Amino acid sequence: MRLRSGVFASSCLLVEALGVALFLRGFFPLPVRSLPRSEARRDPPAEPAPPGSGMVSNWTKIPPPLFKKVVIVLIDALRDDFVFGSKGKQFMPYTTQVIEKGTSHSFIAEAKPPTVTMPRIKALTTGSIPGFIDVIVNLNSPALLDDNLIWQAKTAGKRIIFYGDDTWVKLFPKHFVEYDGTTSFFVSDFTEVDDNVTRHLDRVLKREDWDILILHYLGLDHIGHMTGPNSPLVGPKLHEMDNILKKIHISLLSKEGESSLPNLLVVCGDHGMSETGNHGGSSEGEVHTPLLFISSAFEKRSGPLTQPKLVQQTDLATTLAVGLGLPISRNSVGNLILPVVGDKTMREQLRFLHLNGFQLSRLLQENTPAYEKDPGYEHFKIAEKSHGNWIKLYLDGNNSEILLNLGKKVLKQYLEALKTLSSSLSKQVAQYDMYSMLVGTVIVLEVLFLLLLITPKALSSRAEFEVPLSPPLFSLLFYLVCLMLCAVHVIVCTSAESLCYFCSMSWLTAVGVMVLISALMCGILSAIGKILESSRVPVKNPVVSNSSWSEVDVLILTGTIGHVLSLGASSFIEEEHQTWYFLINTLCLALCQELCRNYFLLKEGDPQHSITLKQSFDNVKEAYECKNIDIPAAGDSKLGKVTSSAEFIKGSDKWISLASPWIILICCRLLRSLNQTGVQWAHRPDFGHWLTSSEHKSELSFLAAVSLVMIFILVQRKCSLVSKIAMALGLLGVYSYRAAIGNIIFPWQHDSKDISKGITEARFVYVFVLGIVFTGTKDLLKSQVISADSSVKSIGLWEVYSGLVLLAALLFRPHNLPVLVFCLLIQTMMTKCIWRPLKFDAAQITIMHYWFGQAFFYFQGNSNGIATVDVSAGFVGLDSYVEIPAIFLTAFATYAGPLLWAIHLLCYLSSEVSRNSAAMGHGCFCYALVRSIPVAVYIILVTSLRYHLFIWSVFSPKLLYEGMHVFITAVICLFFTAMDQNQSRKVQD
Repeated sequence: MRLRSGVFASSCLLVEALGVALFLRGFFPLPVRSLPRSEARRDPPAEPAPPGSGMVSNWTKIPPPLFKKVVIVLIDALRDDFVFGSKGKQFMPYTTQVIEKGTSHSFIAEAKPPTVTMPRIKALTTGSIPGFIDVIVNLNSPALLDDNLIWQAKTAGKRIIFYGDDTWVKLFPKHFVEYDGTTSFFVSDFTEVDDNVTRHLDRVLKREDWDILILHYLGLDHIGHMTGPNSPLVGPKLHEMDNILKKIHISLLSKEGESSLPNLLVVCGDHGMSETGNHGGSSEGEVHTPLLFISSAFEKRSGPLTQPKLVQQTDLATTLAVGLGLPISRNSVGNLILPVVGDKTMREQLRFLHLNGFQLSRLLQENTPAYEKDPGYEHFKIAEKSHGNWIKLYLDGNNSEILLNLGKKVLKQYLEALKTLSSSLSKQVAQYDMYSMLVGTVIVLEVLFLLLLITPKALSSRAEFEVPLSPPLFSLLFYLVCLMLCAVHVIVCTSAESLCYFCSMSWLTAVGVMVLISALMCGILSAIGKILESSRVPVKNPVVSNSSWSEVDVLILTGTIGHVLSLGASSFIEEEHQTWYFLINTLCLALCQELCRNYFLLKEGDPQHSITLKQSFDNVKEAYECKNIDIPAAGDSKLGKVTSSAEFIKGSDKWISLASPWIILICCRLLRSLNQTGVQWAHRPDFGHWLTSSEHKSELSFLAAVSLVMIFILVQRKCSLVSKIAMALGLLGVYSYRAAIGNIIFPWQHDSKDISKGITEARFVYVFVLGIVFTGTKDLLKSQVISADSSVKSIGLWEVYSGLVLLAALLFRPHNLPVLVFCLLIQTMMTKCIWRPLKFDAAQITIMHYWFGQAFFYFQGNSNGIATVDVSAGFVGLDSYVEIPAIFLTAFATYAGPLLWAIHLLCYLSSEVSRNSAAMGHGCFCYALVRSIPVAVYIILVTSLRYHLFIWSVFSPKLLYEGMHVFITAVICLFFTAMDQNQSRKVQD
């Protein structure tokens, strides 16, 4: 059976996507947990026994609560400098006064990546470090079944009220006596999400029928996503939060009596925000959040204000458990924040620390076989022994300074032990599913080897080959490999101590994967055998090949290898955009050299000169003939006529072609100044920051209007009249949408009173996007089903492409519209002035498209950190959170650069009728190959570096991006294959 290279490449990518998904599931497992929650409420340990006989401490119960009522105000995306910096002094005067002169303790809480809401809520309530994969399930939070503070409070009879982000309601169903959840995903809303929380305050604060009140405010996070941390909307929102904290604090103070316990107000953030307003990564602005404890139980602050101490976000769960008289969560790796209980007696403080240390040491025992050799466990046992000595002195009635000094020493020993235990557990709370990772890696590597072995045949003139399987030779080997793999699977799954995802799959699915691996292995061996066999057969009438590698070919090869090798260094991953910027700049210089050689250095006697003249003749013919008519070969007489009349593209066309690489270089340099990305220089101001500031809204509006006009000019040239009208109205709708939500202004708009959510305007644009795509799809179906001429398919593809451009214009933020303009401009220039005159083959053009697509991914402001994902794009035109459209729109906005360049490649190859009919298959195969190489290598690198210091902050986010890119490339290649079907029929006919 003969197979087209495009079909083969698409099939390989689908299999590779399966392998990548399996590897990701093994690399990002659920964290290792302690005992089930039902067993968590055991009797607490007693105080350490004093040395000697006959003396026993009678303190065996959980210490009583320190606070009567606790109010937790969680302000989403509250950065530490919003409270402790200049913004705090300006917009939060009451909170600043309480911090500087009131009865409070202030800290900076450090959150671990991924800094997104759901994992951070888990960390705040369980004290554990959630798995990194929680960043994916953040969109659909399941119920939290681990031991946590909320469950412990409910079990102890505490009455909990919650208002705010409905993620809490999903995580803790049936835990709240009263709640009102608000979706956190509709990021265009700055006010209603917070007003929905505040409207309950006056009524609840007057009541006495609650013990814990949790308020989760979302407006600040939404402002950050839409307009960034330097937006003029941030200040009023902080002032609003300050007034709310003032109201709560005064109400709590008024309810305290002389005999009752004091109340506690906790102010915190789940995460911060980056300089672009997003979050998810590990920059300082994203991981540092304020943590305030405000209560009359604390001593009034005196003296100069010092820099807040750094604590871990996981410490809050332990501290609140002690403050509420609850058991510490079994999975917690947090430490007690000692200043919160610093006014208690020495015995109470030591008791609290002993409970914390006992819980941490027990968690260590359950997760580490050689726990006794752990330094933290050893330090805890030493502190526990010293604690016993202190209790002996205490029970003897010793009140001397010796007791006080020994108590301080034991405190210090406990704190050191807690810190070491927490550090050890933080490294061991999650383990890798190596078996699932290994199976996924094998599949990915087999696909890559098969693609590399098939490359010569796949890129042949017919772009088709025999499937590399020889049943008579390999049937026995296939069955033997299947049996061996199944045996290994049984052994691993029956002997593995920890849960393995691949072992938890059904046996039918597991056997199917084993069959797939065996088939791929036999395919590789068959391909190798055919290569060796063909190398032994002497070739009759050998022809000496005149083909040689050009500078562009060498650049493409070395650039691909260099980029793949750079993935092994964390610094190169953080600043990967620099690699792609360098590669496309170097490519432009190489293209300039090729143009100069073709225009100036080739002599008339050179055979290459004749080829160039014939190509010039083909270009002239293309300009005046229908694209579906085959162009006959030009004879010598025609070449002479063309030479005498045209003399090889004289005049302005020649100089425009020579200038085009330099114009492209200038465009790329301008785009680099638009968005700072990466890590090292992401904090530096760029042109995008200047445009998005409130002082330059007029300039941004003008730039957006000009960009939209340029987009129309560059796209409409190949569209039908109906599509041109739809494109014009759609781009007008894009401007109206951005003006409606306040990003830009209408010429007649002088204030922002009419700012809305822009839902009507965005849906207006969606209608035209769907209309244009439908028109293009209709032409494509006509060309595929009725076998019309290629011009119908070319027009249909371009209209689908123009519909996607309109969608990108809607989803891009206004300051990023020039990225779309330059993308279209560079594509137009390279098509008319570089690729057609130089007549590169489909493989070379495909890799150039891929390089520029990668560069434009970073020109948009994206990076290899999760924080740069613009989640606000997923809610354009939606009045509530709808999961499937939100995911699609966010993914499209993020990968718009690679997607638009890939679809343009398809449009270009389909429009070049003078090319070999196999060009489409060549393009599809090369696209699959250049995507498979870095993924396979990176999977191996990540596996070997899984214990690297930066594995969760640098390598893991990049792995998620690579995995997502594989799935998108698989969809692109399927589209290539579908468009190549009529060419397949031509070849077979």
